Amino acid sequence: MNARNDITASVRTIIADDHPLVLLAIENLMSTYPNMEIVGRATDSSQLFAEAGRVSCDLVVMDLYMPGGSFGDGLDMVREFRARFPEVVLVVLTMETEAEALQKVIALGVGAVVSKRDRIDLIHVAIITALAHECYLGPAIRTLLADATIARRLDYVRQMLSRRELEVLTQYASGLGVTEIAVRLGRSVKTISAQKCTAMRKLSLHSDADLFRFAVEHGVIPGERVEHGVVPGERP
Repeated sequence: MNARNDITASVRTIIADDHPLVLLAIENLMSTYPNMEIVGRATDSSQLFAEAGRVSCDLVVMDLYMPGGSFGDGLDMVREFRARFPEVVLVVLTMETEAEALQKVIALGVGAVVSKRDRIDLIHVAIITALAHECYLGPAIRTLLADATIARRLDYVRQMLSRRELEVLTQYASGLGVTEIAVRLGRSVKTISAQKCTAMRKLSLHSDADLFRFAVEHGVIPGERVEHGVVPGERP
């Protein structure tokens, strides 16, 4: 059943975690939320599916990995649950740190994914957002996904450029001039300039401003080097 639009109606919730103490902590926490009714509890996928079939519910707050159940755990469990109970909103709690696995969970259409490393009060934020049919990702999850994106982009840069071209690009984007880089690396200014130009051409960059922004977005230099839209070499 869909989460109901009447804000005064209780949100019927099943909570699931394979650790009994964690399950109790989640229940105690959620008991303080307004309009929240715990109608079922589960410690593995078998119990979760049984409870979802036994009682009408609007929301499931579940651990991603609960071994031992007949419906598996992780992606397989989420996928099967979404297929059997498509109208129930899912809020997933997890210790998962693999970005690819997290992206696959999100792609299954869950309402929220929150790391167990995040502040516990963010579970309430996740629930409210998910019940409003918007996907919520906790801060730790967003950071993991962003870092993975940067890592993929940096791999692309490494594939496109030679080691020396990347070395020059990195130092130039860090704020050093061509002459300074030449002295540091023991090469001629002409060589450094040529390597910089070659790197920019390979990456389809047409200006120093393009280069600086590209370097930040692709993890070549730390993001804090671009602040308030101003990049090195540009006047505010």
